[in-house]
Amino acid sequence: MRRGGVADGDGDGATPRYIAIKQSICDEIREGRLKPGDRVSSEAELVDRFHVSRMTANRALRELQAARVLVRRAGVGSFVAEPKPIGQMIEIRNIAEEVRERGHAYRARVIENREIRAGVETAALLEVLVGTKLFHSIIVHHEAEFPIQLEERFVLASVAPDYAKLDFTLITPNQYLTRIAPLERVEHRVCAKMPDKRTRVMLGLSDSEPVLQMTRRTWSRSRLVSHAWLTHPGTRFELSAAFSIDD
Repeated sequence: MRRGGVADGDGDGATPRYIAIKQSICDEIREGRLKPGDRVSSEAELVDRFHVSRMTANRALRELQAARVLVRRAGVGSFVAEPKPIGQMIEIRNIAEEVRERGHAYRARVIENREIRAGVETAALLEVLVGTKLFHSIIVHHEAEFPIQLEERFVLASVAPDYAKLDFTLITPNQYLTRIAPLERVEHRVCAKMPDKRTRVMLGLSDSEPVLQMTRRTWSRSRLVSHAWLTHPGTRFELSAAFSIDD
């Protein structure tokens, strides 16, 4: 609403102040003064810099997030979004290699990696008897400090006996498993869904942001050895597949 030539009550010109803030941030990105992964000014800093209300600053940041120019992480700040990564759906790729091939830094945060005994549900996942020794790991993979994948995996211990001893900040489960249990068969299933609270926190998602979840099962030497859920932020990630047709 305009009042006496002032748009939104936060400036002296015809251009609404939240638009001026958005234009300023986009100009900084276009000119290279802000790069993917860089933190942008906070609401409080924008209020001081542009002499606007906190509501106006918040609107500018929210709209840039909705346009996927920025990524906002609760309690941390707003950051320039990375170009949307593309994961390989058919190939079994090491996520650390994928990230580095895109020219970005990779790191992993291990939430859990321990030995368990299969209950009714986990036994069904790996088609084993209740009480079978398994390993359970939960790892958050980061690209340029952005959480890009939440990996939760169950592994048959008899095939990968050292799994729980490994430091998965130095090696990925994929690297280890493909080395000791050569792939014989792979099954993928992908769905879009709304995440639970735990997933939102680990991936730094807003309450309304969906995820892409790939369920991956792998076999080696005629045994089902791994069942994994690979969950990605739906607005910051896409999956692709390419294959050849033989005559």
